[in-house]
Amino acid sequence: MKVTMETKKRMIEVQNVSFVYPHNNEEENVIALDGIDFHINKGEFVGIIGHNGSGKSTLAKLFNAIIFPTQGNVLVNGFNTKDQEHLWDIRQTAGMVFQNPDNQLVATIVEEDVAFGPENLGVPPQEIRERVNRALATVEMKAYAHQKPHQLSGGQKQRIAIAGILAMEPECIIFDEPTAMLDPSGRREVMGTIKKLNQDKHMTVIHITHFMNEIIDADRIIVLDKGKIVMEGTPEVIFKNVQGLKKIGLDVPQMTELAYELKNEGLDISDNILSIEEMVAALCQ
Repeated sequence: MKVTMETKKRMIEVQNVSFVYPHNNEEENVIALDGIDFHINKGEFVGIIGHNGSGKSTLAKLFNAIIFPTQGNVLVNGFNTKDQEHLWDIRQTAGMVFQNPDNQLVATIVEEDVAFGPENLGVPPQEIRERVNRALATVEMKAYAHQKPHQLSGGQKQRIAIAGILAMEPECIIFDEPTAMLDPSGRREVMGTIKKLNQDKHMTVIHITHFMNEIIDADRIIVLDKGKIVMEGTPEVIFKNVQGLKKIGLDVPQMTELAYELKNEGLDISDNILSIEEMVAALCQ
């Protein structure tokens, strides 16, 4: 592939990717992804949404080289995930945070858990200490360094899981429904951390979610349905297509839904409202 300024800006490239889960016996193979193409630029915040079975989690695992495409290529910072020589480079570049934080916590003390990743990478002890402190400070959990993870709330556990990824100093973090098991308070905590990583640390963030309000600040949204990309664009462009999203079993942010209903009732109001602040401003006008 010819390297251009454009490709240098790209964190992830998905090139004509399909993925098939093989079935034994007489059952048919399951096509999870079907010939999709897109790229994600460095520093971008991209939301990925889709109904259950649309291929979202399969895509997340492809980004992190947990699985490999049946067809096509996935490039992470220029490295092909199929290239076994560069698996460590890929996994250091693109960290992953899963749905259940308990599955990512491995130690009995918070700071030991955050240190686990860099220790496995062979980072010198003094630098591990510095990385752990920085990571805990970033997720605002430094005061809990000597706590036991099982004593923390769901949101706090997820922030520790994020700190564990940050300590490995990735350039990109993939969040695979990280707030699905959290209450509203925990969700707010984690989303505050995700936005901080993107806006303050300029990290590339890929956020897979069922909660539409979590991605109203994304740079771009990719909508999957039955393994294909059916929509792609800014939150304003995607969410104004209320009928199209509902047709494939997805919701829209609450304020967008309200604006849609008010417009149908004859009120002259914009159809690309995403937040409470925008709704208040529109109604006051």
